[in-house]
Amino acid sequence: MKIQGFSPKALPKDIFTGVIIALVSIPISMGYAQVSGLPPVCGLYGSIFPILIFGLLSSSPQFIFGVDAAPAALVGAFLASAGIESGSDRAIEVVPMITFFVGMWLLLFFILKAGRLVKYISTPVMGGFISGISTTIILMQIPKELGGTSGSGELFELIGHIVKTCRESFSLMSLILGGASLALLLISKKLMPRLPMSVFVMAGGALIGYSGFAKSHGVACLAAIDRGLPIWELPKFDFDILTDVLTTSLTVAVVIMAETLLASGNFANKNSYKLDTTREILAYGLGNLAASFTGCCPVNGSVSRTTMGEQYGGRSQIMSITASFSMILILLFGTGFIKYLPVPVLTAIVISALLGAVEFGLAKRLFRQDKRELLIFLGAFAGVLIFGTVRGVVIGVVMSFFEVIANTADPKRSFLGVIPGREGFHSLERNSYSVPVKGAVIYRFSGNLYFANIDSFVSEIEASLKPETRCVVVDSGAICNIDITAADKIAGLERSLEKQGIKLYFASHIGQLNDRFRQLGIGSMVEEGFCRRTIPSALADAGFVAPYELEETEFSKDAVLRYGSRDRLEFEWAFGANADHELERYAERLLDKAASGEGDPEEQLSSIIKAKGLWKGISELDQEELLVHLQAHLSELSQKLGIEEAKIEEAIELRRVKLAMRLQQSDPQAFRAVRDHIRLFEEGLRTSDPQLYEKFLRHRKETAEHLREEDPQYAELLDRLYSDEQ
Repeated sequence: MKIQGFSPKALPKDIFTGVIIALVSIPISMGYAQVSGLPPVCGLYGSIFPILIFGLLSSSPQFIFGVDAAPAALVGAFLASAGIESGSDRAIEVVPMITFFVGMWLLLFFILKAGRLVKYISTPVMGGFISGISTTIILMQIPKELGGTSGSGELFELIGHIVKTCRESFSLMSLILGGASLALLLISKKLMPRLPMSVFVMAGGALIGYSGFAKSHGVACLAAIDRGLPIWELPKFDFDILTDVLTTSLTVAVVIMAETLLASGNFANKNSYKLDTTREILAYGLGNLAASFTGCCPVNGSVSRTTMGEQYGGRSQIMSITASFSMILILLFGTGFIKYLPVPVLTAIVISALLGAVEFGLAKRLFRQDKRELLIFLGAFAGVLIFGTVRGVVIGVVMSFFEVIANTADPKRSFLGVIPGREGFHSLERNSYSVPVKGAVIYRFSGNLYFANIDSFVSEIEASLKPETRCVVVDSGAICNIDITAADKIAGLERSLEKQGIKLYFASHIGQLNDRFRQLGIGSMVEEGFCRRTIPSALADAGFVAPYELEETEFSKDAVLRYGSRDRLEFEWAFGANADHELERYAERLLDKAASGEGDPEEQLSSIIKAKGLWKGISELDQEELLVHLQAHLSELSQKLGIEEAKIEEAIELRRVKLAMRLQQSDPQAFRAVRDHIRLFEEGLRTSDPQLYEKFLRHRKETAEHLREEDPQYAELLDRLYSDEQ
């Protein structure tokens, strides 16, 4: 059978990591076995065959399986509610029975391919879940650092247990040993991440226990266990509590599937590999059946041990196989040293690993990038911490679906216009040079129409109407479906607009939307030609033919920054409100690329504009805007190029004139836009920096005279470009 992630080159590191995982599993497995109501040695039994089966079957090259917190806590809680004493013969019979049915439920999930449901859990939910589980287990472990026993339950029970431990069984030496061990582990992880410090800490702890120091100072050590491997046998079935066992085992099985798939999926995303979720669930089921046959509690994926494996460079499931055989050797020949291991020292190893699993980085990223997704992360985190694993996941998933509903109820939308000299229709909000078509409203709605957003759709269209409006065209390219409420509101809007002499069109949508129109009783829009394949065809049907008559607009002086610059086309499309700032940054990066030396200034300038690694394919109007920004840095550019300012100004002016010539030939309206921009630039510069304005005009006059002498073909164009006539 193929081992996931296996590489002969990485084999020594995988084997070494597997040995470390086996050693670390000793305190973890024994502790959680006790939480579930079993003798500590049963935890070691659960670290042999379940982890071996998982290593052979799993599609994850790095995830580790074994006895862990959530299933153990759920089983322990069931025993308490059923009145079964922890560690009793009755518990030793009932727990493997629960584990058996957990395995059977998981095999049923495998047959039903239930793992597909996990893909509906988002990254913030996943991160919050893992962080919540890790924090919960850390809180469970803290009392052991204080001289007490492991806690159980959720946040408030865990805090209460910590307080009780401090009052009743606090041990200063336990805190010193555990705290020093944890500090050493965290510091070494920061300074020497490749050093297996946990092995050295464990060895040091064993020496402390062997010397008698721990015992003399009241520091608890692990219990001694007998040598030997577990005996395989079918669990004993108690039919008096079968119904309760089936219910509890179903809950545990769901927790194992959700927790392990989420956690392993998190590692898969982080390390860029794919999981076969169906195959994973099969491994979970067979692993739990093996655990039941050896008298162990339910087993699942271990975040702490997986994190540790990642820390020490493990790359394949050879880790799990090695850990399994290492545990066999420990049970056969190495159980003697276990009784010398101080509990606080080993607990520090577990806490150190769990701190690495808390998604601090994801939380920080969400805080910077998306506050709403951060709330989902915190909701899942707090849910797991306060209400438990299952409820925490449910809270996170519900919050995610609320976000989806909120986004669909308030999708992106905008009104569209035409940019002179450019094809297509462009957002009026995001493109300063986009101008509305006179007499027409073009409205883009980027989402399906249904009961939660149809009122916004209708009200925005109605608010956009003007006395001269003759048609409304909905760019429905992003609308794939509508519901009956939306259909009724669309029919009402159509009737209302018709009374005002306004035609309503839907254009650019997929053909299936026409079928939906007919299905919901508004098929007349399709049959009468009010659903069109393109926006131009809808406008043509309403009597608007290109080139369209545009509304009269003036470019706002408020949009003119210090040097009269304005947002433009690709930059504006890409960066929105930050376009002018990004364009200025682009100009500064061009200046950084400038090389000193003599040469043709226009060629030098051209090489700067086309510098590799910067914005590619900028439009002609963007280039004209860039020239304005470069003019604002004329002195700096002169120093970097080693060329006189007048020559650079002439090169800039020549490029502007050539650009204007191309625009005049292709689209007179675009040429007028450039001329308006120049006028606004001059006006803004005169107000903000009169000295620079005078210098600029002087350069322009000298440049224009020189160009007229050298290239008479530009004389007329220069007059038109800088004329005050409209």
